[in-house]
Amino acid sequence: MEGLKFLIVFVVLALASSFASASDPSPLQDFCVAINETDGVFVNGKFCKDPQQVTEKEFFFSGLNVPRDTSSPVGSNVTAVNVAQIPGLNTLGISLARIDFAPYGGLNPPHTHPRATEILVVVEGTLYVGFVTSNLANGDNRLITKVLNPGDVFVFPVGLIHFQLNVGKTNAVALASLSSQNPGVITIANAVFGADPPINPNVLTKAFQVDKKVVDYLQKQFWTDNNN
Repeated sequence: MEGLKFLIVFVVLALASSFASASDPSPLQDFCVAINETDGVFVNGKFCKDPQQVTEKEFFFSGLNVPRDTSSPVGSNVTAVNVAQIPGLNTLGISLARIDFAPYGGLNPPHTHPRATEILVVVEGTLYVGFVTSNLANGDNRLITKVLNPGDVFVFPVGLIHFQLNVGKTNAVALASLSSQNPGVITIANAVFGADPPINPNVLTKAFQVDKKVVDYLQKQFWTDNNN
């Protein structure tokens, strides 16, 4: 039954992705399996391995059905499956992630993917999800939210801040497909308060309209966590 559940999820994601326009450039060959050798030269993506030397291992990833540890401070664990894990994804404009949530408030905190739209399907549990729009004509940033149950699907547009929160009493699991081989992730709190080197506190006190003691506390928390 568990295997059938994951099969259905992957079919849904595959069909959704087939109708989506990937943000990455279209490939000019069947595939371009990524290699790490650069000889000091960097390109927008990855260099290609000789197709004659490509094997099935470079298109394969195993273990996405295995539950992950959710004992992190935010109560979630993201297992990315992008070009770093599957070199064969290079130039194909798609990647995948599994997100595990602890019961009673496991959170995938507010973040953005600068290079990808995300389509998420809930496999287990109940999630409160949402995203915030860019500035509308009236200057507002609108919050769009939904409570999702198993089998429900939700889309997060490229570049917008979004989140997922487990509002159930049991573990929750979701699978997400993203329209880039390397979507990137910017977790808002970590980036703002955990930047290395730290952002000048005067910038943050002015931006958030709080006392410098608050900024100092937050920078200490996030900078320590991010730079241990």
